[in-house]
Parts: sequence; structure tokens; C-alpha cells
Amino acid sequence: MTTRPRALLAWSSGKDSAWSLHELRAAGEVEVVGLLTTINQAFDRVAMHAVRIELLRAQADAAGLPLWPVLIPWPCSNAEYEAAMAAALARARDEGIGAVAFGDLFLEDIRRYREERLAPTGIRPLFPLWGRPTAALADQMLAGGAARPPDLRRPARPGCPLRRPRVRRRAAGRDPRLRRPMRRARRVSHLRVRWSDVLPPHPHPRR
Repeated sequence: MTTRPRALLAWSSGKDSAWSLHELRAAGEVEVVGLLTTINQAFDRVAMHAVRIELLRAQADAAGLPLWPVLIPWPCSNAEYEAAMAAALARARDEGIGAVAFGDLFLEDIRRYREERLAPTGIRPLFPLWGRPTAALADQMLAGGAARPPDLRRPARPGCPLRRPRVRRRAAGRDPRLRRPMRRARRVSHLRVRWSDVLPPHPHPRR
């Protein structure tokens, strides 16, 4: 029996990360063994989306995967960030992990940076969503039950659900809100994903 390569998934806490996990598990080419997340030490939140650490842990529990936190200071210089990531990658290599997957879609400079940083480590970068047309990708997410979550900064005010007309406007460049970054999915329990479809049953109990 061939052993699949072991991989970490760079986990930002957003929909792209969740869908990357779904795609990696569906393809079955690697075994995802952990979620690699940078944590802002000053605020105890995910560095990318400022998600609270307890919500991040809830996501990891739902996925049945351990967190691999990468602690960074605030403010954080590029040198400090790269040193923290290098330590995490050294640990991964020592534990026999051969790949790190990223949910990037189109930004060539970001991909090139990741490839350059991983090259000396012998760890392979994976990009399961790379180059996907955003409208088609959003259709896949919607078919899986994904929707935009409530805005956690205003808990009483639900966020706008992700709907096909809005996706089409954005894909065609007709939505003025493209000038503002989309809010990312921040809480697994509010994604309205059918997790039985996205995440197969896992033997580990959920806390």
C-alpha cells in the first residue's frame, strides 16, 4: 500500500482555506495533517483576518485537524515573519511533512514568493485552487452550501449571503464593491456548508 505524502494547509480561517481542504481531501493525493496559521501574539488573533483564537480552534476541531500556530509579534517585520515561518517549516520537515498547500487563486507574486521560500526546505508548495475562474469557483462553493457568514463585528446584523447574481457582477467587473476587499468567512459554524459533503466523517471526537 502506497503511503500518501503528508501536507500542511496554510489556514487563513476563510472560505478559500476551507474549500482548499475540501479539494485536497477529494483529490486524495496528499494527506492533510495540520492547519498552519500565523497568530498575532499581541491580540491572540489570526494574523490574516483577525479571527479570535477560540474560533480558529473551533474550525480546527470541525476539520478534525491539529493547529500548527506560527506566532508572530505586532508590529512584525518581514525578517521576523520569515524566521517564524522557517522554524515551522523546519519542524514540518523533521516530522516527515513534504508539502504545504495554499488557497491562492491568481496573485503571481505571492505564489512566486511562497515557492522561493519553500525551495531550500525541500517542501513542495501546492495550490489546489490556482487559476480557477472566480465565478465557477463560487458556483462550486454555493453548490456545496457555502455562503457569506454574518459580520462578526456586528453580531446582530447578518452578512450578505453569497448569491450567483452578485458573483456574476463581480466576475464581470461590474460590481463597485470590488474596490473593497471581500470579507472572508470567519466562523465555520456560520459558513452554512454541508460539512458532511466538505469534510468526511473523522474518527476524532469534536470538543
